[in-house]
Amino acid sequence: MEFQFETRYDQKGLTALARALRKTIRKKRSRRSHIFGWCIVALAILLIAARRLLDEPWTLQDTLNCGVGVILIAILFTEDQVNAFFAQKKLLPGTSSAKSVFTEESYTSTTEAAATEFHYEAVQQVCETEDYFVLLFSRQHGQIYDKASLSGGTAEEFRTFITEKTGKPIAYIK
Repeated sequence: MEFQFETRYDQKGLTALARALRKTIRKKRSRRSHIFGWCIVALAILLIAARRLLDEPWTLQDTLNCGVGVILIAILFTEDQVNAFFAQKKLLPGTSSAKSVFTEESYTSTTEAAATEFHYEAVQQVCETEDYFVLLFSRQHGQIYDKASLSGGTAEEFRTFITEKTGKPIAYIK
């Protein structure tokens, strides 16, 4: 059996990839980062509140504390989109779209820049989102496959196939 995908590595797809990485392979590190970020936000709020309770005038330090808090909150709530934005900036020319063919032995991903063969043993985690299948190789690397472009079988058949070939269960990411 042979499955084929055509995928664009755009903001939406890279956000799905970033979310899958954050919720699986990077889960522990992400949790620590979120705790640290929320502690900084709480500290900024406490510093501003303490100065207000002391009836001190608004200063540049208060403005900076408020700014840091607002920026951190924005990043904490849009972390996946921010990571996708920077990942998109790092894409090599000619790699913004890929055609992938999955066969029994391995799968090949072809872009304008190159064709690369991958073996299923290299996959650390298999994920699925509403629109994509995601294969993760490390904390920094992964690939997405657009379900809408799947040919050669159904999504259910591909789930069974990829689970069998990688030996990994599929993690469903919302």
